[in-house]
Amino acid sequence: MICARNQTILIPREFQFVPILGSNRSSSYVKKRKSNWVSIGIRLSEFRPISFVKRPTAMESALKSNGATSTLILTSGVSGRVNALFSLRMWRSLLVLINAVILVLLLPFRCWKRAVVVTSSSSSSSSGEKMKDERSERKGPVVRVPAAIVSRRNSSSGGLSMAATDQAVAARRALAIRRVMQDDDCNSIRDFSLFVSSRGDTIFTQSWTPVSVKIRGLVVLLHGLNEHSGRYSDFAKALNANGFKVYGMDWIGHGGSDGLHAYVHSLDYAVSDMKSFLEKVLAENPGLPCFCFGHSTGGAIILKAILDPKVEAHVAGVVLTSPAVGVQPSHPIFTVLAPILSFLLPRYQFGAANKKGMPVSRDPEALVSKYSDPLVYTGSIRVRTGYEILRISSFLQQNLWRLRVPFLVLHGTADTVTDPGASQKLYEEASSTDKTIKLFDGLLHDLLFEPEREEIMRDIIEWFSCRL
Repeated sequence: MICARNQTILIPREFQFVPILGSNRSSSYVKKRKSNWVSIGIRLSEFRPISFVKRPTAMESALKSNGATSTLILTSGVSGRVNALFSLRMWRSLLVLINAVILVLLLPFRCWKRAVVVTSSSSSSSSGEKMKDERSERKGPVVRVPAAIVSRRNSSSGGLSMAATDQAVAARRALAIRRVMQDDDCNSIRDFSLFVSSRGDTIFTQSWTPVSVKIRGLVVLLHGLNEHSGRYSDFAKALNANGFKVYGMDWIGHGGSDGLHAYVHSLDYAVSDMKSFLEKVLAENPGLPCFCFGHSTGGAIILKAILDPKVEAHVAGVVLTSPAVGVQPSHPIFTVLAPILSFLLPRYQFGAANKKGMPVSRDPEALVSKYSDPLVYTGSIRVRTGYEILRISSFLQQNLWRLRVPFLVLHGTADTVTDPGASQKLYEEASSTDKTIKLFDGLLHDLLFEPEREEIMRDIIEWFSCRL
């Protein structure tokens, strides 16, 4: 390599420089040395062709001394780069990159914590005065209303703001309380109470107590998806007439309880609340046999709670109407997409998942009463809620053999919401020695709101009475 500025030639150090000049004068001299290059100064006017002799490497010298012939193999270095590609360091870097991409994608879907909105003293006092006026106008037993709602942690607001969700919950709870206070039945005393779950959510409950009939037993009932315990008031009063005190609980996201309407982040929350409520009921009524009644998803919640040996020991029997032991979505693709969408868009209302033409009763008046009730959710099912129903039904299908308590299951053969075949499977696989199934030909999902409701109520009450 010739450097025009310094009039020098740069050659690699591994080559020996042998000048071939015409005179004894040697105009070559070592001028500068940089790294692996040697700078040789030559007057270009005296420059003649020179030869470069490569200095042998140590391996070549060893081979030559041993008399062996060496073969020079030239490669492009691809093998080294391939080894580097599959190295542990490369894989670690790749995992870090993938993790960063996932975090960036999931960032918009994180649920941020909120500060609890505290009601001012003036508003609470005005609400207290309003409640006193309502008590004075009402005849009959006085219902005590808590002066303040315990502060809670709520992370289920969905697309609504936290303030809007709180207002919606307050409106639903006020309506549920007003219905309890306005129920002036001379044969039953209707009351309500609130308790705080282990998560900090306020759960609305109510009770029906017989006035002139001796209490022989207890019934704890759970409503189905999108409804509330108040819809079963007529059934509860029929039980009162036969000596049963009835308790109802609005599970999370329903009725007067906390949470975005009809949104259930986990049905295990409802199972846990059911256990706490049952423990509370038993503590208030020692010595009385306790039964459970559950409809649809409420039946599935009771079944999972009963599988706990501690709960099983305190329950004398269970009655289930149209239990959600087997639930089939309108299309198989929803089963595949549900786990993914429930993680990414848990509160999204998935209208395509609703089956078309799903009547729940053959009584037109019952349908009008249900879907005109503000406490009944009439929108499309939320993705997370639907996934939780599929998940609990799948769990029950695998654990039906563990059920040992006495039970009665009733199902309509024309039910398109839950599978009557799954109720038959429950009857066949359960380990209970006392078990009964009744299938009603042509009846739909809401059995206690069908035209044959009186007959169905008599069957249930008779089953409870025979096991006191």
